[in-house]
Formats: sequence, C-alpha cells, structure tokens
Amino acid sequence: MSDAMTTPDSRRVFVDKRSPKAYHALVQTSEAVRATAADAGLDRVLVELINLRVSQLNGCAYCLDVHTRAALRAGESTQRLGVLAAWRDTEVFTPRERAALALAEATTHPADATAQETAYGAAREVFGDDELSAVIWVAITINAFNRVSILSKHPVRRAPGSSAPGR
Repeated sequence: MSDAMTTPDSRRVFVDKRSPKAYHALVQTSEAVRATAADAGLDRVLVELINLRVSQLNGCAYCLDVHTRAALRAGESTQRLGVLAAWRDTEVFTPRERAALALAEATTHPADATAQETAYGAAREVFGDDELSAVIWVAITINAFNRVSILSKHPVRRAPGSSAPGR
C-alpha cells in the first residue's frame, strides 16, 4: 500500500482517498449544507466562523488552514480570526455570531447537556427554524470533515511565498 492512498509516514490511510465513494457522499452533504445555509440567510463569514471554531475545538490543523483562507476570502478580519478561540471574552462578535458559535460548540460536545440546552435556548432567541437548523448542520458537517482529516493526518504545507518558521 502506498501512493496517494496513505500518508507520508505510511502508518495512516487517507480515508478520503481509500474510500472515495464515502468521501464523495460527505462532499455532497457539504454542498447541500452550504446551499441550506445560504437559503436560510446565513452569510459565508458566519459559516466560516462556525467551521473554524469547531476545527479549533477538534484540533484539526488541516481544516483550520482551509477555512482560515476561506474566511479571509469571504471578508473576515484577521483581528476576529485571531481572537476566535476566546470569542466569549471579546466584544467583536455580534449576538447572532455568538449564538451560532455557542451552538456549534454544543454540537461538537453534545455530552454536556447543560451547555447544549443553554446554547440552544440562546440560539432560539436570534435564529429562525431554518437558520437554527443550518447552523447545526454546518457544525455537524465540519465535525465529520475534521475527523477525516485528523485520522488521516492530512498535512498542512507552507503556503507558497510564506517565510520560513521563526522569521
């Protein structure tokens, strides 16, 4: 076993490459969720904030890399990206964003029933049914992609033209 089906260290399998039908189904789900979010009125910045926060919680370097670039393309600021991990301690996120981030965290850690109920209640106050459902689906989907990338150990490579570490 080798080629694009395994990671460079040969101890991990790129599950997306090894099981392309399953991965393609996940991609199709992601596309449907993206359309659902847009139809519900969630803007791309909010979707990317959810993707990033869930990826932070899960420690998925690959998805953090992908969605940081996507958030910047969508118009997100570097300041807000820099403080996203501590979003509760800042004033730079709107009440809707805060509710979405809390609900995304509760979706990522559903075993904390108290936090889940609190987050769901707060989200209910600022989101309609379609928006609420879309936020949850975005969080569910990025959680799935995080697991694919984490367990496959998808590498994060230095961007072309970026400086060497320590400079």
